Amino acid sequence: MRRLLERNPRAIRKSVTATTRAPRPGEFDGVHYHFLSRENFEERRSRGEFLESADVYGNLYGTLREKVERTLRDGVSCLLEIDVQGAALVRASGVPVATVFLAPPSMEELERRLRHRGTEPEEVIRRRLDTARREMEERPKYDAVIVNDHIDAATERLERHLRERGALPPERERGGGHGG
Repeated sequence: MRRLLERNPRAIRKSVTATTRAPRPGEFDGVHYHFLSRENFEERRSRGEFLESADVYGNLYGTLREKVERTLRDGVSCLLEIDVQGAALVRASGVPVATVFLAPPSMEELERRLRHRGTEPEEVIRRRLDTARREMEERPKYDAVIVNDHIDAATERLERHLRERGALPPERERGGGHGG
């Protein structure tokens, strides 16, 4: 997703997700996430400020509706990095969407990647792997499934799909990034 954004800076923006989890080292409020207290998050959710929200591993996550709507009003596609619960809610919201399920090459590779990050204890890794197995069953509900095997190839497949759906301009209009 980072490469997609770098290659298409005028055509697509990433929505910054709100969360109640604590920042990890190097994460900044408003850049990586909007870090909110549980109370503030729940108040905002009760006022309908979230396009989607979910409890994931004991923390709340959500996409602020106004931020997405503002991006779309600017004529720019908005990239949401959300789980299957959130995707179902966004599909039901009426906001125009092109949904993509990014899948690992295998469950073994996903486990290797999670362990390599070194950010979660064993219990959390096991829970994430169990969740991933269940989420893989949701793939048929998406417009496309892209296997995140090799970063360049996966990025190309993602761009091609988004262009076909009208979420990105044709290649020659991409602008910015690599030779655009």
